[in-house]
Amino acid sequence: MIKDSVQTQRRKQLPFPDKHRIKGQVGRSRRGPIRAWILVLVHVAIIAHIAHWKVSGGSLTPMEPSEAMQTLELGYLNAGFVLFVLLILITMITGRFFCGWACHLVAYQDAAAWLLGKIGVRPRPVRSRLLIFVPFGAAFYMFIWPQVRRVWENRPFPELENHFVTSDFWQTFPGPIVSVITLLVCGMIIIWVLGSKAFCTYGCPYGAFFGIADRFAPGKIRVTDDCEQCGHCTEACTSNVRVHEEVAKFKMVVDTGCMKCLDCVSVCPKDALYFGRAKPSILSLGTIRRKKKRTYDFSWPEEIVMTLVFFVSLYAWRGLYDAIPFLLALGLSVLGAFGTIALWRFLRYSEFQLQHWVLRDGGIRRPGWLIGAALSAYLALTLHSVYVQYQFKEGRRLLLQAEELAPAERATVIDRSLQHLQRAESAGIAPVGALHLMMGSIFREKGDLPAAEKEMRAAIDARPDMRVPRVELARMLIQRDALDEAEQVLQDLLERHPEDPLALDWLGRLQQRPTSREEGS
Repeated sequence: MIKDSVQTQRRKQLPFPDKHRIKGQVGRSRRGPIRAWILVLVHVAIIAHIAHWKVSGGSLTPMEPSEAMQTLELGYLNAGFVLFVLLILITMITGRFFCGWACHLVAYQDAAAWLLGKIGVRPRPVRSRLLIFVPFGAAFYMFIWPQVRRVWENRPFPELENHFVTSDFWQTFPGPIVSVITLLVCGMIIIWVLGSKAFCTYGCPYGAFFGIADRFAPGKIRVTDDCEQCGHCTEACTSNVRVHEEVAKFKMVVDTGCMKCLDCVSVCPKDALYFGRAKPSILSLGTIRRKKKRTYDFSWPEEIVMTLVFFVSLYAWRGLYDAIPFLLALGLSVLGAFGTIALWRFLRYSEFQLQHWVLRDGGIRRPGWLIGAALSAYLALTLHSVYVQYQFKEGRRLLLQAEELAPAERATVIDRSLQHLQRAESAGIAPVGALHLMMGSIFREKGDLPAAEKEMRAAIDARPDMRVPRVELARMLIQRDALDEAEQVLQDLLERHPEDPLALDWLGRLQQRPTSREEGS
């Protein structure tokens, strides 16, 4: 009987077991409960912040790193930008303490890993050569690329203005349903499939900045000569750092994934590990890269396929149905990339195990049918989303192109735009306010006012917070002399945008019109 090659054996399990020797029984971390309580207090502070805004009608702007985009793009100097800068500077001194001790998304991932551990499931980390760069690409796209474009297009940078207080706290955040889905995908499912801290590893754009800053930090996990290479530190690490190897090779932990949770320090039976000052790893990158032993779960062709699937999935999911935020799109795309290879191996090999699930063992087992069907359905939904996104974006592109054309050419391009938008609307599984708005504007230009009015109402139903559909609907109602209905539409608009000048002007004129009794007298 010919044995499988090592490479074939690896492909029959995802991830492939990468065990380290453990001497004795690993104790429980004394730092874990402390960190858990601190993360609970972080969420109490978040809830208090939201409650203050709800009660008072205004509060400090969200303390989220994503808010820094408003500072860079609009010049709004807010709490999120200040916090992000301070955290990067602190990380350059102490290392990634914030990620391990105060990040709410890390809290969800740790909670997911804890819950899985309670049912006897401890997912092993899946390691990729290329997708490890997703956080860096996301960080570049969010924060740096817009500034590069600004310089390239010779546009001035905005002047900074005070924006530390806001009355629209939730403006940049998704709704409750999408928020829950984001937590499930980025805080639970991705951990179950790809191992603990998987979103930090393969999706978090803010972690990319903290990882770079960690290279400059003198604060490191260090080791004394008492270390016996028992492996307890690596077993206790929830950030997938091979601590025992790092301290053996470098006398400290140099992996930028280390979040300074201090679990490794806590469980060391010889008290050989400690947090202290050391030479910043940025000064020894060449030596670190030569000595580091890296093992991966995928061949190079598989890595390339995963990368392509990731970009196609990101195109499909980002902004889909005017609802999917960037972080959720990143999580879904990473899962799609890994899921593609998992499904390929499941179909190709007669024996295949995904994490703790044995999917095939000669024949297909029950978990294999369930997970195989789930992966197939998910990838099919991704392809469907690609089609919907293409039709929507192509329709929008043609509509924008038509604005610069002569009337004769414009009519043809607008008809093509409408065709794409109608395909997106008929194939979509959720209404999109922007799509109905564009269709309504096309119908209005073509003179089909009933169809235009119908689309504007559909846009309002899909996105009640949108201003333009209400303005356009009010305009059309006034044109057909439905003044009472137009007045109601304008009042609804002012409830959401109290200072809207156009709505105030039109409503004032409508309310000054004579009533039927006055006209009769």
